[in-house]
Amino acid sequence: MAQQHPHVLIVEDEAAQREVLGYNLEAEGFRVTRAENGEEGLLCVEEDAPDVIVLDWMMPNLSGIEVCRRLKIKPETRSIPIIMLSARSEEVDKVRGLETGADDYVVKPYSVSELMARVRSQLRRVRPATVGQVLTYDDIVLDAETHRVTRDDTLLKLGPTEFRLLSTFMEKPGRVWSRDMLLDRVWGRDIYVDTRTVDVHVGRLRKVLKQNGGTDPVRTVRGAGYALG
Repeated sequence: MAQQHPHVLIVEDEAAQREVLGYNLEAEGFRVTRAENGEEGLLCVEEDAPDVIVLDWMMPNLSGIEVCRRLKIKPETRSIPIIMLSARSEEVDKVRGLETGADDYVVKPYSVSELMARVRSQLRRVRPATVGQVLTYDDIVLDAETHRVTRDDTLLKLGPTEFRLLSTFMEKPGRVWSRDMLLDRVWGRDIYVDTRTVDVHVGRLRKVLKQNGGTDPVRTVRGAGYALG
């Protein structure tokens, strides 16, 4: 069972642009959700929070700027990176987009390869393991590309699910993950797994991490879930 692919939401009212972007992102291995207006975009975020949002500025009814503003004032969606697309190339417009909370600003017409690079750049910030980076936490080193984990320079043998769990924890040390959040991120939305399965795999992960006398870095937060450190 593969770790969930990074999830990108495209909010764009021009069907041709929406499809070209979606096609190219899917070809790169991303999971893509498409929305054709601002209202639908907000609904999509509520139903299935993406890792990155590609958001058009000029849309009827609810503009991209307003969608961005609404997402950035809510604590649960504030940290989702937003790449704003706009035909407005004036410096004042770019500043306005970034001041509203957009994390990046791309002027139309843009090259698809440039936009892909911008998406990957934002992903490196929020989900580094999905773009093959090496993650470290104390004496634990996880190489997402080679699927190797070491602790205190000793190679650890982790099963695929434990590896995905650890990479999720190491992407955001200190963050408390509920069992449901871990099910979504590690197992995937479309697979039914009992939440107790999470406890079993966290237990296995802990056992491997402690096998050479190391302390347990995974913290149980009563009534909430698990955190690293």
